[in-house]
Amino acid sequence: MKQFYLIASLVLVVGLAQAQDLVSGFVKDDSGQSLPGATIVQKGTSKYAVSEPDGKFEIAVGKEFPFTIQVSLTGYQQQEVEIYELAAEPIDVILKTANVLDQVVVIGYGTQKKGDLTGSVSSISTGDLKGVPISSLDRALQGRAAGVQVTQSSGQPGSSVSIKIRGGNSINGANEPLYVIDGFPVYNNNSYADAGVTNGPTINALSTLNPSDIESIDILKDASATAIYGSRGANGVVIITTKKGKAGKNIITYDGYYGVQKVLKTLPLLNAQQWALLKNDALIDSKKAPAFSQAEIDSLGQPGVGTDWQDAAFRQAAIQNHSLSFSGGDDKTRFAVSGNYFKQDGILQNSDFERYSFRINLDRDMSKRFKLGINFSGSKSSANVAPENVVPNLLQMPPTMPIYDLNSANGFTLRSIYDSPLANPIATLYLQVNETHIFRGFGNAYGEYQIADGLKAKVSIGTDILLNKQNRYLPSTLQEGVGLGGQGTVGNKNTIGWLNENTLSYNKSFSQDHALDAVIGITQQASTTENVVARSATFVTDEFGYHNLGGGTTFQNASSNYFKWTLLSYLGRINYTFRQKYNLTVTARADGSSRLGNDNKWGFFPSAALSWNLGREDFIKNIKEISNLKFRISGGITGNQEIAPYTSLAQEAYYSYLFGRKLVAGYAPNGIANPNLGWEQTAQYDAGLDLGFFKNRINVTLDAYYKKTSDLLLDVPLPYTSGYANAFQNYGAVENKGIELSVNTVNSEGALGWTTDFVFSTNKNKVLSLGPGVSQVISGNSIAQVGSPIGSFLVLKADGIFQTGDDIANLPKFLASDRAGSQRYVDISGPNGVPDGTITQAHDRVIVGNAQPKFLYGLTNNFTFKGFDLNVLLQGQSGNKVYNANQANLELGTGYINGSTTMLDRWTPTNPSNVIHRAIENPAVTVSDRFIENGSYLRLKNLSLGYSLPAALTGKIGISQLRIYVTAQNLVTWTKYTGYDPEVSRNEQATLTQGVDNGVYPASKTFLGGLTLTF
Repeated sequence: MKQFYLIASLVLVVGLAQAQDLVSGFVKDDSGQSLPGATIVQKGTSKYAVSEPDGKFEIAVGKEFPFTIQVSLTGYQQQEVEIYELAAEPIDVILKTANVLDQVVVIGYGTQKKGDLTGSVSSISTGDLKGVPISSLDRALQGRAAGVQVTQSSGQPGSSVSIKIRGGNSINGANEPLYVIDGFPVYNNNSYADAGVTNGPTINALSTLNPSDIESIDILKDASATAIYGSRGANGVVIITTKKGKAGKNIITYDGYYGVQKVLKTLPLLNAQQWALLKNDALIDSKKAPAFSQAEIDSLGQPGVGTDWQDAAFRQAAIQNHSLSFSGGDDKTRFAVSGNYFKQDGILQNSDFERYSFRINLDRDMSKRFKLGINFSGSKSSANVAPENVVPNLLQMPPTMPIYDLNSANGFTLRSIYDSPLANPIATLYLQVNETHIFRGFGNAYGEYQIADGLKAKVSIGTDILLNKQNRYLPSTLQEGVGLGGQGTVGNKNTIGWLNENTLSYNKSFSQDHALDAVIGITQQASTTENVVARSATFVTDEFGYHNLGGGTTFQNASSNYFKWTLLSYLGRINYTFRQKYNLTVTARADGSSRLGNDNKWGFFPSAALSWNLGREDFIKNIKEISNLKFRISGGITGNQEIAPYTSLAQEAYYSYLFGRKLVAGYAPNGIANPNLGWEQTAQYDAGLDLGFFKNRINVTLDAYYKKTSDLLLDVPLPYTSGYANAFQNYGAVENKGIELSVNTVNSEGALGWTTDFVFSTNKNKVLSLGPGVSQVISGNSIAQVGSPIGSFLVLKADGIFQTGDDIANLPKFLASDRAGSQRYVDISGPNGVPDGTITQAHDRVIVGNAQPKFLYGLTNNFTFKGFDLNVLLQGQSGNKVYNANQANLELGTGYINGSTTMLDRWTPTNPSNVIHRAIENPAVTVSDRFIENGSYLRLKNLSLGYSLPAALTGKIGISQLRIYVTAQNLVTWTKYTGYDPEVSRNEQATLTQGVDNGVYPASKTFLGGLTLTF
């Protein structure tokens, strides 16, 4: 019976479609070239179609004449055609190229035509993101905008991303941009999504939002564009606008894909036999008996003998995404509703990320003057996170160790038996609970009233609710939990923020000579965070896991905390245009922040910019080859307030003391007050040139900029006599300067549609000062030193290997026991500032490169031909270094852990290598320039091929568009880096310690297939 109703319904739909009349035609540009992707709408109805690659379209229309069809395409002027009767022949619709200067971009608290724009703004086409497997919207920026560096710090599904716009400004402060999502400012501080329980990569707070909901992305880079955000604009601003409904278009769209992922590469490690020989050599070097006999070594060389830990840990993992959206409206109401399910299994066993989300955007014209709207999204995200020790352990576990042991309590080999504390990484992945759950509600509601012609008042109220729960359990049968008798930990971190913005805007043209666009406003924002962590150990059974902390007999380190911050702001901006040629922008914002000192809470952030549309001058506009020519210049000050609340205040901490035989609790000072603590201030100057040639078939944007950040929020050491270790002060300065180039070309010919986007940027970062008497700040092997970039590497310089016959006693040594086969280092200096014949970490380390790339680039090509579309994105960077800590560990040659295959060329009396030292049980662990590698790479980031079925075929069953596609991501990477992936940073969003590869979850390549279905 169900089948009968289904067939009857299908026949009815087809019959209705065939009963309707069809208007057919071709969409072309003013030179006769076919235009695919144009939208054709019957005005006043929900009926629409999309032109095919050869420009052909067919639209089903009603029988009431006359009617109007509207034809529109981005980059072209909209055309309306009156239809009085059905024509026997297809009609031609000619679209004129839209003037680039008339295109609209989103800026802070408004929009602006490109022709009137004075600041540096990059816009990203969301059409290029169709079918691209990304878990968070910030990943969409990579390789698509000049001056924007995007680093995927971990391959863990849903993990954080580090983004720097025009370089990093701060050492201890934040360097990530401000995100403004449908008018709501959000700083992507991933600590809000981390309750402090989960061990491993941090989950990205932005991964809670569905990238499929994005309509446009605009990146504000210079002071003229970002000063409207004042104290939070120093690191750039990313404005995200989500999809809205449009009057006359009721559209249902499904977009889904399914694919598989695999690790980009595996590292070459010693097999069982090779490792046994290394183990024996290390023991013999220590004058101990070998661990393996020759017979055992021979048996280890048999096929299939030994454990490939990488093969056991990595898997072919699934990824899928399903989005369903409804949008439309009439003359008074527009709506867009969407739902999304995203699931990404990790390439490491038992790791994943899953998200359910929905969004509703609603706008209603209550009258001709009054409008209401709401934008809201909700999501639930969950992740099983791979613990941070898993990757080092799977690389270092001896290959002679089996994965499984049927005699153990959990069926796994617990740990290495070769005097090593390494835990079985496969057991860790399967048996350890390490999970994060995030619930997020995000959005705002607004009311807008038109007071008079051009004058509008707008009031908005928004909220951002982020509830984070993390669970961890270490079973007593797992190596990590054996000594604890099992350990369970539960944490909750809840952040609730609200925003109120009140603006008054005026937009008016006076004759054809003068135009004024102004906005003033008052905004206030606050956020409260509460964090609770409970932990207990020594359980009778592991069956309850973290669900029964009261079942543990040992309670450990319960903690809770609370903090709040508020921000009050006054803002204003004036855009003045004279004769559509000369544009002036003046912006100012005053911010008062609770994070800063009592005597320095308010900051003022002004900017000014000019642009000149030379292309509209008589001496230029008659040159046919030039379709656009504009010069821009800007300058201003922005700020950075991203430090923890209460940093400027004197703080107390809980301590326990033993008086007599009693334990007494109390509080004591733990931090010194700094009432003068203020903002980091970034002064930025920008000069830009916008060029268009041959009716905008070639568009070029060139910018040169200089940024100086002063009064750094620096955590400086204090004299011991103060009683405190350190405190935040406004000390130091950093500069960034560079060039950005963007080139867009339209290369279409005949039925072939082809566009190219190329972006290129350079940035040179330098520390100018670090305060009185301070020349450097060191963290591990990373350094910020006056005269050098932030994130430089401070290491010893390798100088080959001591050889038999060398006068070792009289040569500089790291250890007194150094001998033939030991690593040599360059003697740089000593306590008196001259070489002293001894190698020390204190005096002989030097700066060897830095983690910041010298230039970034991306190349996107889009092709369309007869229903087919192809997107190719190449992305890369050059000039940066990576500290390969994995390789440093794998070349220790101790025999306790596995080694790299480079150890096959280790020094022996018969193989006097001058690169790899001898096998030695207890080497001095050092970091040298041998492990500071070239991190440059070029990557085929995205390759997507799609096919859209002809409208004549899909229209018969009521489908507007059906597109099927296949996509490959991270398909090929060209690099000299020997680790898993050069795009790596163990310390995630940190700037000082960036570019360190130490056990980072590897990246993956992805292959998927999907379809987009529109009704």
